[in-house]
Amino acid sequence: MSACAFCEIIAKRTPAYFVYEDEESVAFLDHRPLIPGHVLLVPRQHYPTFADLPRAEVGPLFVAAQRLSSAVERALDADGAFVAINVKISQSVPHLHIHVVPRRKGDGLFSKTFQWIRRPYPTESAIVETQRAIQAALQA
Repeated sequence: MSACAFCEIIAKRTPAYFVYEDEESVAFLDHRPLIPGHVLLVPRQHYPTFADLPRAEVGPLFVAAQRLSSAVERALDADGAFVAINVKISQSVPHLHIHVVPRRKGDGLFSKTFQWIRRPYPTESAIVETQRAIQAALQA
């Protein structure tokens, strides 16, 4: 069985553009974002699904999601943020993760159907710039 991709990122054996870390969770930029600034929030402990997350850890994870949502909106001048947890049948990495996606009026995301069309960042500097903007907003 192969190692969990997110556990490898958390252990820093796989590189990622981290924007947030606390004792219970980490957040990093999705490498194939729906929209630039798409962040994945992941508990440090491996839980395959939301149903597996112990009740005591739900609150801290959602406090982090709320902080990230606000930071993404401020950092990227977004009109709002879409926050979602995948279900087991469409979860590409079997490690609980919360998507925080910046939204702007007219961005076309989910305009006709609910589709996850991902596009890589165009350049390394674009991903680093996005990473730094979100980190700065979290410090504000």
